[in-house]
Amino acid sequence: MAQRIKGQETELVLLVDGAPRTNLTTRRSLEIEYKFRLLEEGYLGESTQRYDTIFDGIGLRTEFHLETTDAFEVALLIEEKARRRESGTTFNWKCTYNFPSGRKARIVIPEFEFGPSGFNVGGRGEYVVVPVEGAASQAFVLVS
Repeated sequence: MAQRIKGQETELVLLVDGAPRTNLTTRRSLEIEYKFRLLEEGYLGESTQRYDTIFDGIGLRTEFHLETTDAFEVALLIEEKARRRESGTTFNWKCTYNFPSGRKARIVIPEFEFGPSGFNVGGRGEYVVVPVEGAASQAFVLVS
């Protein structure tokens, strides 16, 4: 019987201009969403609706705790790119799922664009949480 994998068997790496930002590792959650939109239309003379699907890209949401200043440095790069001051910066995500059999599945999300983010402090005794979300036009799945 195949074993299900848990969060401890996943790795998420942000690549900035091709170089990994490995210090963003204290992830609390991760969600990768294939964005599909369902189209529905009814026609005269037909007894049921017709359906179609449109692919609207890939979404990613994650949260992590701060360990280093890397998140602030990345936030500045994101802002510079959004303000069109730093046009050459690219952000890619690579998520690896490690299975007990030794096989791996990777989802690579190139040319990622960021949505709202920030640094959340819930209280004196709580860790600082950094929520990250955004989307890209495509993703590649590699299985080895």
